[in-house]
Amino acid sequence: MLDGEQCRERVPLVPSPANLKRAEQHKAAIELAIYNGTFDYAATFPKSKRAAKVGYQTGQIPLETYLHKWLDRKGAHLKASTLDGYRKIITGVLIPKLGNHALCLLTRKMVRDALTGIDASNKRLANVQSCLRSALGDAVDDELIESNPLAGWTYSVKEKPKQEDEIDPFTKDEQREILAAAAGQYRNLLQFAFWTGMRTSELVALEWGDIDWIRCEARVSRGLTKAAKEAELPKTAAGIRDVKLLPMALDALQAQKQHTFIAGAQVFHDPRYGKPFDGDQAIRKSFWIPTIRKAKVRYRNPYQTRHTYASMMLSAGEHPMWVAKQMGHSSWVMIARVYGRWIPNDGDTSGSKAAEKFGTPVQIPNEESA
Repeated sequence: MLDGEQCRERVPLVPSPANLKRAEQHKAAIELAIYNGTFDYAATFPKSKRAAKVGYQTGQIPLETYLHKWLDRKGAHLKASTLDGYRKIITGVLIPKLGNHALCLLTRKMVRDALTGIDASNKRLANVQSCLRSALGDAVDDELIESNPLAGWTYSVKEKPKQEDEIDPFTKDEQREILAAAAGQYRNLLQFAFWTGMRTSELVALEWGDIDWIRCEARVSRGLTKAAKEAELPKTAAGIRDVKLLPMALDALQAQKQHTFIAGAQVFHDPRYGKPFDGDQAIRKSFWIPTIRKAKVRYRNPYQTRHTYASMMLSAGEHPMWVAKQMGHSSWVMIARVYGRWIPNDGDTSGSKAAEKFGTPVQIPNEESA
């Protein structure tokens, strides 16, 4: 009896006296598990038709099954871009590597062994583990497992030194060549990107109502990615910010007015269709790559326009905290860490006082006396 209903299941045993005894013992163990509240119908009779209706009630559920259900449940709470990233991790890595393991039997060793065979950077490995750690944390809350095996632990590998610098801004001459190779609305978008440091997803979601012409500021409060059906809020509170519009950015907006200002919605439209962009991917594929080729400039991805803005501001002597706020960072620590070499250090006298106080002049022997 289960929940007031009589259940019958067949076991693949010949009805001999010994097997009948085993079946009786098995039935007794099931009844004890039901009494203790630990019985899992699907785990005990995985091929049963009833099991498909009842589902799993304990951590014996396969990780693959749990991850699919977890992803469906998280859909209402995560940004579309984050959800899309989780889905790719789950279907591309976690299920192929660990999907057949029971949820409650998952260990750090299993995760480490699975990730060891992946040729990926530590950043990629961290993203995979972050997804799994979050799912296992919810499994604890669901009382399917007692503890999260990934809590307080991360697997990483010793990486080779990077051959290329991820921060690779465009020079002043390169910017001029790129803008000369672009035309119309796309040129306006690129010039605005170079002089605001906004992300591509923020650029395509920017609306004319976000522009404060009196204070010369743009309110950034949403982003639109290809995975999202509509613009979404930034991941962090610092992402919602007012960006000061410098003269070059204002010039780009003035030039853009003739194209989309009357419509009163998004500032930048896809000129091919005469309507707003449906995400940030169309810009890279349809406009950015052809423009870079036409300009005969060494290729970098569109995100380098953001890095270019940061390097220009810092090289000109703007305060790192101001630059951090412009770009949507909560503190200037990340700015100093990533863009430190663009912060001017002219007149730096660090260490000179110690050298003056404790240093001993070195006497160079006189060649004649020697």
